[in-house]
Amino acid sequence: MARKGAKSRRRITSLRSKTTKARTHVDRLRAANADLKEKLAEALEQQAATSEVLRVIASSPGDLRQVLDAILSNATRLCGAKFGVLFRSERDALRAVALHDAPLAYAEERRRNPVIRPSPETLLGRALAAKQTLQIADIRDEAPSDQSASGTTGAQVAQLAGARTMVAVPMLKDNELVGAIVVYRQEVRLFTDRQIALLTNFANQAVIAIENTRLLNELRESLQQQTATADVLKVISRSTFDLQAVLDTLVESAARLCQADIAGIHRLIGSTYQYAASHGMTPDLDEFMRTVRFMPDRGTITGRTALEGKVVQIADVLNEPDYILGDVVKKIGARTMLGVPLLREGIRIGVIVLMRCRVQPFTEKQVELVTTFADQAVIAIENVRLFDEVQARTEELSESLRQQTATADVLKVISRSTFDLKSVLQTLVESAGRLCGADYTTITRQRDGVLFFAEAYGYSSEFIEYVKAMPVERGRGTATGRALLEGRVIHIADVLADPEYTWAEAQKLGGYRTVLAVPMLREGISTGVLTLTRCEVRPFTEKQIELVSTFADQAALAIENGRLFDEIQDKNRQLQMASENKSQFVSSMSHELRTPLNAIIGLTEMMVKNAGRFGTEKAQEPLQRVNRAGTHLLGLINQVLDLSKIEAGKLELNAQTVQLAPLINDVISTAGQLAEQNKNRLVVDAQENLGALTVDPMRLRQILLNLLSNACKFTKEGEVRLRARKVANGRDWIEFAVSDTGIGMTPEQQAKLFEEFSQADRMTAQRFGGTGLGLAITRKLARMMGGDVTVKSEPGKGSVFTVRLPGGGKH
Repeated sequence: MARKGAKSRRRITSLRSKTTKARTHVDRLRAANADLKEKLAEALEQQAATSEVLRVIASSPGDLRQVLDAILSNATRLCGAKFGVLFRSERDALRAVALHDAPLAYAEERRRNPVIRPSPETLLGRALAAKQTLQIADIRDEAPSDQSASGTTGAQVAQLAGARTMVAVPMLKDNELVGAIVVYRQEVRLFTDRQIALLTNFANQAVIAIENTRLLNELRESLQQQTATADVLKVISRSTFDLQAVLDTLVESAARLCQADIAGIHRLIGSTYQYAASHGMTPDLDEFMRTVRFMPDRGTITGRTALEGKVVQIADVLNEPDYILGDVVKKIGARTMLGVPLLREGIRIGVIVLMRCRVQPFTEKQVELVTTFADQAVIAIENVRLFDEVQARTEELSESLRQQTATADVLKVISRSTFDLKSVLQTLVESAGRLCGADYTTITRQRDGVLFFAEAYGYSSEFIEYVKAMPVERGRGTATGRALLEGRVIHIADVLADPEYTWAEAQKLGGYRTVLAVPMLREGISTGVLTLTRCEVRPFTEKQIELVSTFADQAALAIENGRLFDEIQDKNRQLQMASENKSQFVSSMSHELRTPLNAIIGLTEMMVKNAGRFGTEKAQEPLQRVNRAGTHLLGLINQVLDLSKIEAGKLELNAQTVQLAPLINDVISTAGQLAEQNKNRLVVDAQENLGALTVDPMRLRQILLNLLSNACKFTKEGEVRLRARKVANGRDWIEFAVSDTGIGMTPEQQAKLFEEFSQADRMTAQRFGGTGLGLAITRKLARMMGGDVTVKSEPGKGSVFTVRLPGGGKH
């Protein structure tokens, strides 16, 4: 029994030992399984992060910022860091281009100072210098440096962001520093080798992304340059001889592709370089540059490039004291300048200039591109020069000559047949049809509100009879009606293909296919249509349409001239009839009035002279007043009758040879009584040996007495002078001048002085009386004698009336 118990105990112990070993093995398996799961989850997470980065790269080609943000975000998260920053190399410094979960104070510091130059004593400075990944457990233990930029030392980052543990991973391409990824923890906990390896992997992805973006941008830039070059070549091919369009495209493309703010081309004209095209200039600067003449010298980028005949680049024009346009440069803010010569077979013919309002020299590729544009500008200029010399002039002159000849023919007909409207319109339809290659031409015009076919060219008599019988109406069914309706040019390439064209019978009878209808407009309203047709489908050209439009304008002008002429003729007939009626009435009334007036004047004179015989001694004064009034009234009637005869062309001059001295004495004798009425002094200043003059003596006395009478009437207690002399001015003249010291006249009063029934003004008429006919008749009589009457006067200084008559007389 004892043995059996011992044996059982040994078995139990063995079983327990085996159980313990099994449990230990299971625990080990569980731990290994958990580790595998953790590694698998970590690998899956890394794979997901890498996939996300690749997805961002694929979905945002060329958008480097978005890619770098994704790389930094995943790197920071997967490595258990609190925040991170990604820097890119910029010459001898770093620029922060991405931040992830950075505390606000640190983020604001990096926003204000994105470019840093880490001190060699800092962890980041050492990592960059060694081009190796480095980390520090507590950045507060980092040695301070006075050379570090703000927010870059360990103490500064710890203070701004509460950072403790830091790792810096350089980004390298072919062992050249591209940038760095730096991540931080806010507790003291070193990053594991696996996390550092993961950061290194993300750094490599960032390098690949940066390089891909650089290559993509270079490819895009190359494509843009090729596209721009193709566009310029396309413009050159489309506008072979439109030089301005080519040069404008060149400067715009050069400025855009080379990131220039201003671009311009200056061509050699004579001995100076002058404005040809510009881009990016203000209107004021553009206007100023058009006036500038650049000499080949070192004072300007244009002059320097022209002088040296090669590419010239000025990095900063403010450092160029010899630049003569300094004020202009300061005004536009230009700093960096590039000049490329335009060379034709080594000869300088121009300069293309690019400017930047910042100090940033142009790259070699940009200079090469501008050089290509300069070569294209030379080609364009040369093409135009050759075209101008060989081709263009001849073709343009030929076309212009044909149109000018046709227009001249029409204008000649219009001038010769101004009021023969039918001849003018017939010439128009024939010329339009012949010059534009039309088979048929018609003119539709309006008269008394009704539209009708007025003239036709080329159509058969049968067709003409048909259309003349058809009413013309505004509507879309015909080209003519459509032009009348819309008031614009109607061009139908094929009437059979136009669903709106409904005049099928006329089309079948005329056999036409293409129709051009041009409205004849007067003040924007259609008054007719000039219509051209072709028997084949062959649309009219723009130049032909322009020529027909010119003919339509001339037709409208001819029709309007005819209408105005008819109106004028009708008005003239009415006026002539009214004038004849008036003259007849005035003549009749004058005779009817003169007979009793002569009787009154004669009777009163007899009663005054023979007062004793008639017993009228006590009525002398009233009888004299009656006599003076009758005489005055008779003078007025005589003036009206004279005017009526002059207007009717029935006044005849009785030319005689008279001695002027006796005639002047006779006039002065009569005028003496007029002068005495206002106590004026009458003076005669007659040249000796005036001799004789062939003239109507009665009418000459009438002229002089009219002028002397006016002078005496408007002068009181002054002087009235009659001067007579001979004048030689291309021919012999006799000049009579009547001057006074009276009230004078204003320029406004003088302007209407010789108008019929017109006086100086209302106050003068009320004060001095008169009918306003004397001076009008005086001038008309003087002109009938081949002379004229003029006046000079100033208010308060008197007037001078001058009568000039030809020495030989005229009748």
